[in-house]
Amino acid sequence: MFSFSVPLGKVVRGLSRLRGGGSAFPGLVVEKIDPGFMQRTLASLPHGVAVVSGTNGKTTTTKMVVELLESQGLKVFTNRSGSNFTRGVAASLLGDVDWRGKLDADVAVLELDEAHAVHFVNKVSPRFSLLLNVLRDQLDRFGEIDKTARLLEHIALKTTDTVVLNREDPRVARIAQAIHSPDAVLHPAIRYFGLDESLRSTFPNDDDMRTATGTTSPGTSAAGDAPAAPAADVVLRRVGADDADFEFDSETVTTRMKLRGVYNIFNAAAALSLARAILGAGDVDTPKLVKALGEVAPAFGRGESLTVDGQPLELVLVKNPSGFRLGLKSFPAGGYATMIAINDNYADGRDMSWLWDVEFESLRGNGVEVLTGVRAYDMALRLQYDEVPFGAVETDITAALRTFIDGSRGKPKRIFCTYTAMLAIRRELAKITIVEVVS
Repeated sequence: MFSFSVPLGKVVRGLSRLRGGGSAFPGLVVEKIDPGFMQRTLASLPHGVAVVSGTNGKTTTTKMVVELLESQGLKVFTNRSGSNFTRGVAASLLGDVDWRGKLDADVAVLELDEAHAVHFVNKVSPRFSLLLNVLRDQLDRFGEIDKTARLLEHIALKTTDTVVLNREDPRVARIAQAIHSPDAVLHPAIRYFGLDESLRSTFPNDDDMRTATGTTSPGTSAAGDAPAAPAADVVLRRVGADDADFEFDSETVTTRMKLRGVYNIFNAAAALSLARAILGAGDVDTPKLVKALGEVAPAFGRGESLTVDGQPLELVLVKNPSGFRLGLKSFPAGGYATMIAINDNYADGRDMSWLWDVEFESLRGNGVEVLTGVRAYDMALRLQYDEVPFGAVETDITAALRTFIDGSRGKPKRIFCTYTAMLAIRRELAKITIVEVVS
C-alpha cells in the first residue's frame, strides 16, 4: 500500500543530510506520521529480522554478520550508520526503500541499543537474536548490570526462531533458563558461542573483573567446581597476531583476520554462529563463509585505521572499563603516539566514574601526548594516580587534534576515544585525509 509518509520521509532525510543533521531525525519524523512504517516494511523479508545487542561489540559484530550473509548471496538490510535506536532503524529504512515503501532485501540484521531494543521487539518480533555480553556501561542510563541482563532477556523472549548466547558471560548464559521456562510464550532454539579454556582469562566477564584472587566467582561452588558449560556452536580456539582458529561442526578452521583486537576476534565467533543460524541447514559454502570472515575490515572508529601524513592513525572506541582494558591490551603503546579523548555526552554516558576501574600502567613507558574532550581533566587526574606521564590537556577536540598531529609527525598514532569524541575526531580528520562516510 502506498503511503505519503515514505516520500515525505525521504525528503526530510535528504534535507537533513544537506544540513549535516543527525542520521536518526528522519526516522523520528516518519515514526510520528506513520507508526506502522517499520513493522510493515520489515514484515516482508523472507528470512525475517535478526537483532544484535549487548554492551560491547554491537557495531563490529553486525558488520561481520552482514558480510558473512552477503558472501552467501543474500541481500541484507542493516542500520549501517550505527544509529541503534528504533528511529535510527526507521531512518535507515527510508534510505533503502523505494518510493512505494518496498525494501529489496532477504533479511535485516540490526544493531540495537539494549534499552531501545526492548521497544523494537515489542513492535517487531525478531526471528533471530544475538546477545553478546553484559558489562558495566552508562550507569546513568542502565543502573546496575542485572537490569541490562533483564533487557537482553526480554529480547530473547520475543525471538521466534533462534537465540545465540555468549556461553562465557554468566548473565547472558542464564537467559537460557528464561527461554526454557514454562511461562515463556515462545521457545526459540538456543545456540552458544564460546572460548577455548586457554583464552578465558583474556576475556573477563564483569564478575571476574571484580573478584579478588583466592575468592570464588558467582556461579562456582566453594570447591571451585563450575557447572558443565553447554556445547557451543562456534568456539574461538586461538588468536594469533593476524589470524585465528575457529571450531564448528567438529572441525577447526584457520583464517587470516583484518580485524585487530582480541575482543573483535571473539565477536567474530558470535557473528559466525548467528550467520549459520540464519543460513540454516541449506546449501552453505563454508570456505567462502570463512574467507569472508577474514576479509571484514573494522567498523568505523572500532580499530579503524586512517592515514595522516603518511603514517597510520588508529581510532579505538572505549566506553566502559572492560572495553578500555581490552583496547589497551589489544593495541600496545610501544612505538605509537597516543591521545585520549573523553566526552560525557548522553551517547557516551554521563557517569565517568568507570575510568577508575581501568588500569593504565601499560601507558607509563611512552606516556600520552594529548588529553582532550569534556572530561580531559578527569582523565588527567586518573593518569596521575597510575603515574602515567602526559602532555597537553585541551578540552577542545579540534585544537587538541591539531596539537597531537603536529607534535607527532613521522610516528604512527592512536586515539582512544568515547563515542561522541570519536565522531568529532572523524569529522576533523575528514578535512585532511580520506575517511569513510557512514550514512
